[in-house]
Amino acid sequence: MKKLFSLICSIAILLTGCNSYMNSTAPLKANGVYFDTIISVTIYKNGSQQILEDCMDLAAHYENLLSPNVEGSDVWKINHSNGSFVTVDNDTLMLINTALFYAQLSDGLVDPTIGSLSQLWNFGSDNQELVPEDSLIKTALSHVNYKTIIIRNQQVKLTDPQARIELGFIAKGFIADKMKEFLISKGVTSALINLGGNVLTLGNKPDDTPFQIGIQKPFSPVGTPALTLDVTDSSVVSSGNYERYFEKNGKLYHHILSTDTGYPVDNELSQVTILSTSSVDGDALSTLCYILGYEEAALLLESHPDIRAIFITEDGDTLYANFD
Repeated sequence: MKKLFSLICSIAILLTGCNSYMNSTAPLKANGVYFDTIISVTIYKNGSQQILEDCMDLAAHYENLLSPNVEGSDVWKINHSNGSFVTVDNDTLMLINTALFYAQLSDGLVDPTIGSLSQLWNFGSDNQELVPEDSLIKTALSHVNYKTIIIRNQQVKLTDPQARIELGFIAKGFIADKMKEFLISKGVTSALINLGGNVLTLGNKPDDTPFQIGIQKPFSPVGTPALTLDVTDSSVVSSGNYERYFEKNGKLYHHILSTDTGYPVDNELSQVTILSTSSVDGDALSTLCYILGYEEAALLLESHPDIRAIFITEDGDTLYANFD
């Protein structure tokens, strides 16, 4: 029985061509483990070690603010408030509002109250290879409803005390955008932010050519690219069924769950990669487009011509949306 990928293997996007172009000044890089994955920030121009340390501090700040598993975080407080209002940070409020926007856009296909269901499946834990009983899945699904989130000024509550907010489908994109804003404020002009499947580039490489970002080939050894993209000042986010999964009795179970059935989505896709200016949008859309499947996702993206998408099917075919 295949074990769940390790944290390193969960990073879906490969960074290529980032060292050969350097001049005499070596890049500055910092790594950390946050949001259940390995993250890194690399500065190529106009940076300092202190700026990198501040980026890691930002990661810790947002994990302590947004993680449902950190006792005392804003999300933890909402989930354990027994239906009472909780005063939250401005960033928490902004992210919940963005999550609600995508929940409404998708009619609940992506839902920030999926926590009761995702906790039941327990991907990433020592017990991840247990398929929940159908009765438990149905009970958990009864508490998945984004309309139970009520916002009043700076306060948030859940009208269903057993609902659980979980912002994993959108949080890393939000944090990547915040890190990029911080780097720009410090005068950094060339950098890469990698939050494990979420890559955000700042500017170009120091020689003013685009960064080259390799998209991990699903179910292949880490470092095997399905394709390589030239990227300038953009976000690249991938979601797929090969990131967190297990196999039982010949069937693959992965972490992208259907809010209709409570089981992993099954739509003949292995991966969706979104290229966009905003990483928070790319994060949400990579999950939503995976859930929708290629045809419906391509229709959705017709109204967003500035957002490009790449789909890799279970058969290994590559499909495109909004590419010339």
